[in-house]
Amino acid sequence: MKRVVSVSLGSSSRDHKVELDVLGQHFLVERIGTNGSIEKAVEIIRELDGKVDAFGMGGIDIYLHGSENAKYMIRSSKPLVHAAVKTPIVDGSELKNVLERRVVYFVDEQCDIKIRNKKVLLVSAIDRFGMAEAFDELGAKLVMGDLIFSLGIPIPITSLKLLRAAAVVLMPVLCQLPFSWLYPVGGNQDQITPKHGRFYQRADIIAGDFIYIRKYLPDNLPGKIIITNTVTPKDVELLRERGVKMLVTSTPDLQGRSFGTNVIEAILVAASGKRPEQLTKQDYLKLLDDIGFKPRVENL
Repeated sequence: MKRVVSVSLGSSSRDHKVELDVLGQHFLVERIGTNGSIEKAVEIIRELDGKVDAFGMGGIDIYLHGSENAKYMIRSSKPLVHAAVKTPIVDGSELKNVLERRVVYFVDEQCDIKIRNKKVLLVSAIDRFGMAEAFDELGAKLVMGDLIFSLGIPIPITSLKLLRAAAVVLMPVLCQLPFSWLYPVGGNQDQITPKHGRFYQRADIIAGDFIYIRKYLPDNLPGKIIITNTVTPKDVELLRERGVKMLVTSTPDLQGRSFGTNVIEAILVAASGKRPEQLTKQDYLKLLDDIGFKPRVENL
């Protein structure tokens, strides 16, 4: 049996464990939340290093990308990366661009929802350039909420050109800050403070990281479409109560929940038997197709 462990800075209330078969191999896949503790995450990684087949790093990215050719390592992620000496560790970023670009086209082509002229709120595009570019290519009226959801500044970004320019300026500074200043970690992931409602209400589609979507979630979202990544059964019920029409996740439903891209990337790395640096985007696409992993679609 192969074992994949996602060590997350997120809330332990979102932990989950499944067994599944992938390309003829039996897998145990587990998510362990450390409630915001980098020290505990490092301890777990060191303890399991060399004993599991791949680590996923959840609740934090290794890099922030200022453009296609510029990336900056997040200082807070360094202890986690360095703790994994023998076992490969991935944050899902290599797969994210592939999966999330694909899911936007999937919605347009197979869900009877044409993206052109749809009003889209992408809560954070800086770590989802592929998704942002796909919405733009398909003619969406795109609002990117990076300043709103990451920094609490209620100024929308409506141009990919402006996003790239802002990223190049801000990334060298932001990647040095404690990650908890930029993204909810630990118990903060369980808190909802309705805010910035006008941006949610103006949108036909709300897309991007679910923790950000949930952070300021309004009480009512009638008829909205959510395109996101990781959701638990409680999250699905929450969206149903808010009146959401449809939920689409870029990763499949694995026995009751969709895991993050860090988990799926770790599964693919373990299944391939290769190091992450040996895999190309084409390799990931082929593995996804061979396994049959498809987006999850749920009418609420």
